[in-house]
Amino acid sequence: MTLHASPSPRRRAVATAAAGLVVALGLAACSSGGTTQSPAGEGAAQGEVDQNAVIEAGISYTLSGGFDPMTTTGAVTVAANWHVFEGLTEIDPATREVYAALGTDLPEKIDDTHYEVDLRDGAVFHDGSPVTTDDVVYSFERVLDPENESLYAEFVDFIDTVGAVDDDTVSIELKYPFSLVAERLSAVKIVSEKVVESDYEAFNALPVGTGPFTITHAAPDDKITFERFDDYTGPRPAQAAGLVWNLLSDSAARVTAMSSGTVAAIEDVPYIDLPTLEGTTDVESVQSFGTLFMMFNTDKEPFDDPRVRQAFFYALDMDSIIETGLLGNGAAATSFLPENHPNYNEASTTYTYDPEKAKQLLADAGVEDLSINLLTTDTGWVADLAPLIKENLDAIGVDTTLDIGQSGGQYTKVDNGNLDVMVAPGDPSVFGNDPDLLMRWWYGDNVWSQSRYRWDDDPKFAELQDLLDQAVRTSGDEQQKLWDQAFDLVSEEVPLYPLLHRSLPTAWDGSRLSGFQPLPVTGLSFLDVGQVG
Repeated sequence: MTLHASPSPRRRAVATAAAGLVVALGLAACSSGGTTQSPAGEGAAQGEVDQNAVIEAGISYTLSGGFDPMTTTGAVTVAANWHVFEGLTEIDPATREVYAALGTDLPEKIDDTHYEVDLRDGAVFHDGSPVTTDDVVYSFERVLDPENESLYAEFVDFIDTVGAVDDDTVSIELKYPFSLVAERLSAVKIVSEKVVESDYEAFNALPVGTGPFTITHAAPDDKITFERFDDYTGPRPAQAAGLVWNLLSDSAARVTAMSSGTVAAIEDVPYIDLPTLEGTTDVESVQSFGTLFMMFNTDKEPFDDPRVRQAFFYALDMDSIIETGLLGNGAAATSFLPENHPNYNEASTTYTYDPEKAKQLLADAGVEDLSINLLTTDTGWVADLAPLIKENLDAIGVDTTLDIGQSGGQYTKVDNGNLDVMVAPGDPSVFGNDPDLLMRWWYGDNVWSQSRYRWDDDPKFAELQDLLDQAVRTSGDEQQKLWDQAFDLVSEEVPLYPLLHRSLPTAWDGSRLSGFQPLPVTGLSFLDVGQVG
């Protein structure tokens, strides 16, 4: 049953990207925290970095689609693009802090709706051509053009125009005051108009950027190879001659490659294999924003009643589920954000295991003999948790049938209105770490609120939009107070809400790699990383 208009073409594109991201990035935004296990007697890499070294790594996903930073949302291509492209600003993959990249400095605020950025001296693209302000304007205009249906337009829709002041400076005019300009400019990577327009397919296959590495080869189910860009003039020059990313979607192959020393680092270590690698290599599980969320069809009785939705959260023994299914690598949600996020505030409603309260809430709502179809995705760790969630729901009298399937197929069902309740992974923090971006991914006026949990006609939805709109127009304590109110609202209404925030395990050889840091988002970063000779 569909009570809302179909999403616009642009929103359809966002919907497709969102569904793809749920499977690609729904496993794994904040600085690191978690458990570290290092081999006895070993520490950081000792010795001089070998500038001629080629660093090999194991990546857990196959290559799907091209590298165009206007369109790609795949886990592999997004991580690869950290090394190949730059925005005027960038967000560090490990620390999640914003820094000046192609800009000489962070944007200069001229007035509330006008910013300027000076370009870095001597910046050139990989083909040797200089970066111009015209290239910057072109890069923003292609993202903001609705005809291009770029997901990233949603992250910079506060921008009115971008124009060239002179050969070195660009002007950014805003539609309204917006406090997160520096962070959000990182969503738009600067590309060469000449390269993109002359042969788009070649650019998409082997991209031309301004970053410290170029991609020399990219083959699905095989590998991606990178080469140092010697004419790079930015703040993060390559510390190795090249990179080889072996695309090892099979977890056993990844672990074997790490154990044997074939690669110097792997991402997405299976939880069950952590003990195998501990003691022989460095292993760290970093607390991430990455969520497992529960979502309801709020157009359908009895899920239109927030008491029923709350009952489902009280029914779940999340501490036990995390310990059993994730071997402790996660934390039960106490707010929309994980506790190590700089903007975290404990929500007004927190869900501890209380099956009696869950039963009472259902009774108060007049619900008896409730049977549901629980959709989940077949992502490995999610499928491991699904039976535990079913067991808890069955225990409060909710007859639960599991429907586990491939992410794309499950979201097709959801978008067609075939939803009672869904449990799925998701993590937009790879695009940015500010609360506004993270909240609007799910709670904005988009496909999620319109066609998935279908809450956009609820007065509380309008109240939430007003809080978010106010928050980005201010800063400091006032901004945090508004975000806290937004966190409280969604914790009480829970049309879609996190069950947990996952920890992401990475393994690396600390005796070989200098400067390596495990990430709180999907992927590996070799920015500022070298290999000791």
